Amino acid sequence: MIAGSERPNNNLLRALSLSDFELLRPHLRCETRAAGDLLYRPGDHVGSAFFPCGPSLVSYEVTDGDGRGVETVLVGREGAVGGIVSSGFLPAYCLIVVKFEGPFVRVPILNIQAAKDRSPSFKAMFARYADCLMAQMFQSTACNAIHSIEQRTAKWIAAAMDRTGDTTVPLTHEQLAAMMGVGRSYTSRVLQAFRQEGILTTRRGALIVDDADKLRMRACRCNDAVKEHFDVVLRGVYPEPDDAAA
Repeated sequence: MIAGSERPNNNLLRALSLSDFELLRPHLRCETRAAGDLLYRPGDHVGSAFFPCGPSLVSYEVTDGDGRGVETVLVGREGAVGGIVSSGFLPAYCLIVVKFEGPFVRVPILNIQAAKDRSPSFKAMFARYADCLMAQMFQSTACNAIHSIEQRTAKWIAAAMDRTGDTTVPLTHEQLAAMMGVGRSYTSRVLQAFRQEGILTTRRGALIVDDADKLRMRACRCNDAVKEHFDVVLRGVYPEPDDAAA
């Protein structure tokens, strides 16, 4: 349980009115999750929602019959995963994986549903967030189909940097390639070009962004499109790069 007037560093929880937040407060449980932790596998019963806090980052990944996965949506401190669109009580469709370790808040779906039943404004807030999450999924589908590997690589690194508030992105070439559903050689060539242009440097297990403006120029506009939708539907909830530690 979160004591006193403290709120977790999750923008969706912080956007709730005081009365709506109080509906959840007794049921909030703080946890720390490591990179690689599986929150849900396909077919799992979805009993809790997880709210990433601060620099924590989660991805939805769809896998094929051979076990190869492609990241479809990143979720950071702007939102939550697990039963958000379906209101729970349904099996998980895809993998939900912790990408960047850090703090999380876990809330039973039953308590979220009870809060929706008690408060129209609480229900509306989560309906608007579900709309934003679906918009990310639609945008990701289009991005994977029409944008180059270079654009997608830059987009993904920029999205991770914005959500964590850190220019160090703890990913290997292999992990980045796997998330994008491409061969390691493709992402390695893109990252080598970015190094030569002074956009980033690499070290073991991490990418360090040296010129964020250049990186964003090489990315497609998918991050911007998602942010613009958030700003219309849930203004102030999409993460700003400098507020991860707040």
